[in-house]
Amino acid sequence: MQTATNISLLPYNTFHLDETAAHFALLQEEAQLKEIAQLPAPLKILGGGSNILLSGPQQGTVLRNELKGISIEKEDADFVWLKVAAGENWHQTVLYTIARGYGGLENLSLIPGTVGASPIQNIGAYGVEVKDVIESVHFWHQQQETLQSLPAAQCDFGYRDSVFKKELKGKVIVTSVVFRLQKKPTLHLDYGTIRQELEQMGRAGHPSIKDVSEAVIRIRQSKLPDPAVIGNAGSFFKNPVLEAAHAAQLQAQFPNMPHYAAGEGKVKVPAGWLIETAGWKGYREGETGVHARQALVLVNYGKAKGKDIRQLAARMIAAIQEKFGIALEMEVQVWE
Repeated sequence: MQTATNISLLPYNTFHLDETAAHFALLQEEAQLKEIAQLPAPLKILGGGSNILLSGPQQGTVLRNELKGISIEKEDADFVWLKVAAGENWHQTVLYTIARGYGGLENLSLIPGTVGASPIQNIGAYGVEVKDVIESVHFWHQQQETLQSLPAAQCDFGYRDSVFKKELKGKVIVTSVVFRLQKKPTLHLDYGTIRQELEQMGRAGHPSIKDVSEAVIRIRQSKLPDPAVIGNAGSFFKNPVLEAAHAAQLQAQFPNMPHYAAGEGKVKVPAGWLIETAGWKGYREGETGVHARQALVLVNYGKAKGKDIRQLAARMIAAIQEKFGIALEMEVQVWE
């Protein structure tokens, strides 16, 4: 296993934060998993670095998961079961499936990060969550030093949540994910502006999964800043899920508040709307701020420190709590 000391993590996080790792290692083969126990603790697993906020220098070891490989586990007339290694780029994996006519991931196009992070976060976009197509998740259990797997039904998937953020947090390293994808795709077109985008593209009649992917990409590019241009980690906060009574009270006070059913007695409210209504959209303070086009995105204008971004987030959380009585939760993971 390749290891190094005092490595800058600037190239490895999309916030473009220049913090160092006391120890840095690359996981490139499953055979190296047995060496992990010898790495200096604490151990933090790095994928694409698109959902982390480095709040300072990292002690212990940062382990970058670079496991690669895509293979067909099995297939029948209707489905293909695709096994994808955790270190594969997520968007490139989506494009791989689209090129072969496998449906299920197209609405999740252009989400940054790696395949290994997808079940942990239960990534979702435009009416689809990755749990909808996951068959099983394979991982290395660090304490037991064995390769194990869980079927999707045992992963306790929830909104941006899973067993890997709860009972198994810090205990396992995802090595691969098996997706069950459709050979005769069922399209999901009714979330957001997908249908309108397809119409503008001239593909509204009989769109393909490639058309849906292209529509999603166009929508995301119009709303979200490119991390290659300005440091950010995408959506910084989760969309809060409220009790129906609380949502009704807010609806009476704010009649234009968008809201969506989120299960029995639950209502989801867009965090971006809350932030914009509270006056934070486009706010800038020194080298950090809230993006002018998307209130859910906190940005690094060049030389921000992680602690600056975290302090801004804390102030925003307090402001939303005061105005709406809602406790915003960070979607981004803070590395102390």
